Amino acid sequence: MSSTPDTEERDPKEAPNMGVRRRRAGISESAGSLLARGEPLISFTGGALVICLIMISGFLGVVLYQGATTFWPAPVVSVKTVSGKTLLGEVTRHDTFQPADAVFDELPEAEQTKAREAVEKSDGWAKRRLVRTGNFELTNEHFNWVSDFEIQSKGETLPKWAVVLERLTWGRFYGVPKAFLVDGKEVAQGPEASWQEFAKHHSEVRDRWHKRRSLEIHDTGEVNRELESARLQLRRVELSHGSDSVECQAEDERFKEVESRVNQSFGKIRAKIEKLNRENSRYEMLMTTSDGNDVEVAVADIVRAYPANHLSVSDKWGIYLSRWWEFLSDDPREANSEGGVFPAIFGTVAMTLLMSLLVVPFGVLAALYLREYAKAGPVVSAVRIAINNLAGVPSIVFGVFGLGFFCYIFGASLDQLFFAEKLPSPTLGTGGIMWASLTLALLTLPVVIVATEEALAAVPLSMREGSYACGASKWQTIRRIVLPRAMPGIMTGTILAMARGAGEVAPLMLVGAVKLAPELPIDSVFPYIHPERSFMHLGFHIYDLGFQSQNSEAAKPIVFTTTLLLITIIAVLNLAAVWLRAKLRRKFEAAQF
Repeated sequence: MSSTPDTEERDPKEAPNMGVRRRRAGISESAGSLLARGEPLISFTGGALVICLIMISGFLGVVLYQGATTFWPAPVVSVKTVSGKTLLGEVTRHDTFQPADAVFDELPEAEQTKAREAVEKSDGWAKRRLVRTGNFELTNEHFNWVSDFEIQSKGETLPKWAVVLERLTWGRFYGVPKAFLVDGKEVAQGPEASWQEFAKHHSEVRDRWHKRRSLEIHDTGEVNRELESARLQLRRVELSHGSDSVECQAEDERFKEVESRVNQSFGKIRAKIEKLNRENSRYEMLMTTSDGNDVEVAVADIVRAYPANHLSVSDKWGIYLSRWWEFLSDDPREANSEGGVFPAIFGTVAMTLLMSLLVVPFGVLAALYLREYAKAGPVVSAVRIAINNLAGVPSIVFGVFGLGFFCYIFGASLDQLFFAEKLPSPTLGTGGIMWASLTLALLTLPVVIVATEEALAAVPLSMREGSYACGASKWQTIRRIVLPRAMPGIMTGTILAMARGAGEVAPLMLVGAVKLAPELPIDSVFPYIHPERSFMHLGFHIYDLGFQSQNSEAAKPIVFTTTLLLITIIAVLNLAAVWLRAKLRRKFEAAQF
């Protein structure tokens, strides 16, 4: 039995010589023992772990705070500047800056000296705030910076009846209610009476708007599908039998009958829509802006309204929860900077699950062959090297491959075979959720293969030998002994693949993800699953809001909220997989003896 270096017996004559040699090398006895025990490495690794945890916690904390507070209603302030300008809106953030001389030159001469002295007292720094003023159709601005030295003395107030209007278009509107109009006549005057009249009619106006929206989307969509189906059938017969054939003439007559019936249905739907529009157009709110102008706002265009400085705590919580529900269940509006992200949530979850269903079987089968059946040699080594190299290929390369192979080659060939009547408009020869899932399946395939191989290798050889000893074949041993006990490891690879695939954006920009796609890839319309449709993705939604939005300041809070939502969805999917893995591990650990 070998002894450790501390207890190993040495020749007493060698001890002094060893001490001399260690002193000549510049290594003390205490330092040598410290390095031998590896304590510095433990400190370094522990410190690195703490730093990583702090960075991750800080990132998640910022996202959680910014995302959770985005929808909380803020008070509306009225700011009067020394230049005579009045701003009305919500203060979104504060900042400090060093004003240039040109900033002071824009002030009235009587105020320039005061402003310079105030800034000099603060060592050349000044405070400012960003006010969301809205009313874009009137001012062509969403936000305005206001410095402290620009505000009049006692020029900042909280108007009691300042009202925030969240609209379908043009963003938010800030003003004070002046009158409520019905058929162009004032039925209520003054802020309080006008607000009460608005609250009385707004819910029924929104109900009519939703009915009109349903007619435009569902009823009109069904009629359009019937007409499009008849047109495609006519085109199909024309391609098969020729345009002068008897079959084509008969199909043309049937198409004209369908077209006539569809036009009648269109007329009825349009009549209903026009009736709802006429009824909603009767109601308007007359608002006074900060510069004293009166603006008529259609009640049908108002999604939500509230007197920001007249809210109780329960009212604020109601608005907060209402905004969250809209965010989770509604479609985007205002270039994705307002409204909801339900299509993006659905697209992200559907694509991730479809990707997992595609990558796991192929990854497990490939790993099973490499580990259990393939003989070691240069070919197998080359395959393993290729798999490891694929794990390091940039994701955009997979996107280019998916666009070229799946869309332009494979999809275009399928269009020629099965959807010739729709050409030149592509059906499968363009980006869609199916091609996006296949592309990400290729991207995450190395992760599943490597994890599955490790899980198969971890199954004890004694279990295999025991199965063979009982007369089981190789496949029976793999199916009943090896795979069940490797399943927790396979689930680990699935979790890693889901986590990476759900957060990828670059490939999706090429193979199916778009800015706006309210039509879901799964719905109640036959054939119910539409893998050829484009889809929205939360990761691409974040990119679009952060870099493509014309109103970046208004989109910034939504970026944090969408990021929080994406992290939550990935965490929920991973927790579900972790729970399944733990359940499988407990099952097979209990079966061992």
